[in-house]
Amino acid sequence: MSSHISTTPSRSILVLGAGELGMPVIRNLARLAVSHPGTRISVMLRATSIDSELPEKQRVVDEIRALGVNIVAGDLVTESVEALAATFAQFDTVIGCTGYAAGRDTPMKVARAAVKSGIPRYFPWQFGVDFDAIGRGGPQDLFDAQLDVREYLRSQTAMDWVIISTGMFTSYLFEPDFGVVDLIGHKVNALGSASNAVTLTTPDDIGAMTARIVFHTPGIRNEIVYLAGDTIRYGDLPDILQKAFGEPFELTIWGVPQLMQELANDPGNMIKKYRAAFAQGRGVAWDVERTFNAKIGAELQGVQAWLDSNVQRS
Repeated sequence: MSSHISTTPSRSILVLGAGELGMPVIRNLARLAVSHPGTRISVMLRATSIDSELPEKQRVVDEIRALGVNIVAGDLVTESVEALAATFAQFDTVIGCTGYAAGRDTPMKVARAAVKSGIPRYFPWQFGVDFDAIGRGGPQDLFDAQLDVREYLRSQTAMDWVIISTGMFTSYLFEPDFGVVDLIGHKVNALGSASNAVTLTTPDDIGAMTARIVFHTPGIRNEIVYLAGDTIRYGDLPDILQKAFGEPFELTIWGVPQLMQELANDPGNMIKKYRAAFAQGRGVAWDVERTFNAKIGAELQGVQAWLDSNVQRS
């Protein structure tokens, strides 16, 4: 860790992206910035998004402006490392919220731009599982690319970094395409085994905690910070769902050999990569008690509360 770097509080913050996670981060930064005089929040969006006539894009831009957040035009995919670094250099903190949609190589490109820019602190797009615990060579090759970013950040001393591990977005566990929870068929398909667990956090809670981490005193630096709204075993899901819906749910095990064979038959399928990766049971779950949110006494939304708020009962 680099002890010589200034721990000056973040006062000029750039968020990359305004999607499912970016907007909750922006909203919460703007809310907390009121208590930190002189703080300026900005977001980088593609020019096509800023100028779009699509109603959903316009709503996002309108909300950002209503929050008093500045909009900076930029493109992580098409711009060079040097061009991105020049933009980042206007800020003291950059937070990546673009997800994997920008491509496998973009996280490393952005990390290099952040280091080149001379900013004091960088939050990379690492909102997810514990890539260190998972290790290399697993079913989901995107995880290897994220490990490359971690190794690069650890290898340099020019810039502080903060990684936030959140587990899976809570909603994704219930996505029909993911296949773990079949609400219509009243089935739970456990990945790997019934005893395997998964940590879940909602984007809204991640946004709230990210803002708390950014403004935390003393400053957090060169550290992996864990969050968790809930950590549950697949074997516990049928009881949780029965409580929510009043009907029994059947538990089926999708074993590792089965999932690896399905992936081998369809190696480019992103969902099958994720299923096989989570079935390994490594680096995808941690105790809520050891998290940042537990330490500061913040109560995040668990699975039962998420179901109550988001799933329509028949």
